[in-house]
Amino acid sequence: MEIDSARVESSVWIGNKRYRALLSGWYFSWTEIDKRNREKKTISVPVSEVIGVKEGRVEIQTQKKVEDTDLDFTLFYVKRNSRGNGHGLSWSLGRTQFCCPSRGVRDQWITQLRTTLKTHSPSRPHRLLVFINPFGGKKMGKQIFHSLVAPLFELAGISSHVVVTERANQARDYILKKDLTGFDGVICVGGDGMFSELLHGMIGRTQQDAGVSEHDPTVMLQPCDLHIGIIPAGSTDCVCFATVGINDPVTSTLHIIIGDSQPLDVCSVHYQNTLVRYSVSMVGYGFYGDVLAESERHRWMGPLRYDYSGFMVYLCNRSYPGIVQYLPADSHISSPRDKTRCLSGCRVCSESKERLFPHFDSSSSLYSTSQCNSELEGEWVTIEGRFKCVSLTCMSSSCPRSPNGLSPSAHLADGTADLIMVRETNPLGFLTFLHRHTNKQDQFDLPFVEVHRVKAVRFSLPPGAIEEDEEEYEEEADREIQTSAERELEDPEKLCSGNIAGHSHQHLAGWKEKGSETSRLKGQGFVCGPCCTKPRLVSVWNCDGEILPHREISCRVHGQLVRLFARGIENSTMQ
Repeated sequence: MEIDSARVESSVWIGNKRYRALLSGWYFSWTEIDKRNREKKTISVPVSEVIGVKEGRVEIQTQKKVEDTDLDFTLFYVKRNSRGNGHGLSWSLGRTQFCCPSRGVRDQWITQLRTTLKTHSPSRPHRLLVFINPFGGKKMGKQIFHSLVAPLFELAGISSHVVVTERANQARDYILKKDLTGFDGVICVGGDGMFSELLHGMIGRTQQDAGVSEHDPTVMLQPCDLHIGIIPAGSTDCVCFATVGINDPVTSTLHIIIGDSQPLDVCSVHYQNTLVRYSVSMVGYGFYGDVLAESERHRWMGPLRYDYSGFMVYLCNRSYPGIVQYLPADSHISSPRDKTRCLSGCRVCSESKERLFPHFDSSSSLYSTSQCNSELEGEWVTIEGRFKCVSLTCMSSSCPRSPNGLSPSAHLADGTADLIMVRETNPLGFLTFLHRHTNKQDQFDLPFVEVHRVKAVRFSLPPGAIEEDEEEYEEEADREIQTSAERELEDPEKLCSGNIAGHSHQHLAGWKEKGSETSRLKGQGFVCGPCCTKPRLVSVWNCDGEILPHREISCRVHGQLVRLFARGIENSTMQ
């Protein structure tokens, strides 16, 4: 065995074939040698993608079987597979067993590989905080973790503290209140809702520790130190799909193990001087808000409710008045129409850090807040009209049904978002817009569609819109009360029960209650048809699958605010 400061080399055997193993620089490779001592096929693995090295012949199954021999060692590494249902590459655990000429050579290989692994992969996590949502998706969260994720963590020497959530926002509250010292990251086993809990918890905890007010729309939020990992196990896993390119628990687990790091922009949503919510995917008004509001009325249908509600809302052909103000981003850096894709190693995102954080202090884990207002400088643009939908997305928002997403050229970490405005149009035109999300045609190449790359957005309603809308619903409430009373007057049994007044007052209170705005919005019908009431004048906002309690909001993009255990979507040519 030859060892020097730059390379390690020796003969090894895999089965009955002889190979020349070489550890040089950032790669470990093995080349088959035929009987005439000629080199044949070579397999090369980056040291950064080595998962672990074990003595003997080791197999990772439901139960780990180990055959300890003096001459063998087993190498575990990332293996790229053909493209699956996503548009990224799926990863699996590669395993190769090597037989050495002596035990001394075997021990030297194990020592050298482990030493090189520590040197070249210093950012790998050692201890993780894991939250499992046992109710999300197909309710397979616990099974996915224990059967697929935990064995890989054990192989890589990663310990984890597991919390199985029992209620909504438990993960967020845990992160906000508990001591996180010693953890290298937080992991969610669930869908986009679970990820949102971790996102709000991590951002809130970071600002809390730094003394920064989240409610100030002009302040520069502090980037989070701990990485967030996503193990897809929900009914929707759009964030995972848009940052990895595939929804596969093993692929995501391997990204976590090797310590991949992908910065991610976050959009803060404020109502006046109050933080409402954070978003990484989509904030949508009009069609997307109506679909979510209508789907809440049909939760008994399961995931099918989204298709049903989307179809019904489309038939309504609704449009809404609004005033959109936006702060344009630098069009010389990138554009939503430039036909580029934000892939792993994206140049636009990698060059954005210096622009986003010009006062970065390398001696501190936090960034300077001295430029809190600099990002909001510039000339705002105002557009007023009637819109089918208004959407703001910080990423492509791709998903299995829409592989290219809402905005195919959006970037994950450039400090901008894409503002998409679809003006009032005929049903066929809007159907064309929606259908183009599922194919490779440009959904922005339509006369009634505008898209702009922006840093901030404000949305307001024309004067009197809210008052008129509320008056209409109060009138509708009065009409329903009267109709209900007339029905009961026609029924002698109900008339004798003496419940007419109580029922009417309770029903009226339910319509006019102002204290529970969110619940009221979810309960309102957004489908109009042959039997519906007069069309509504306002819609609601859909923020990453949650209905916002306000309509007039302001949004601001915070560049690279959090980091995920991911590396972006890998190009298929990297296989």
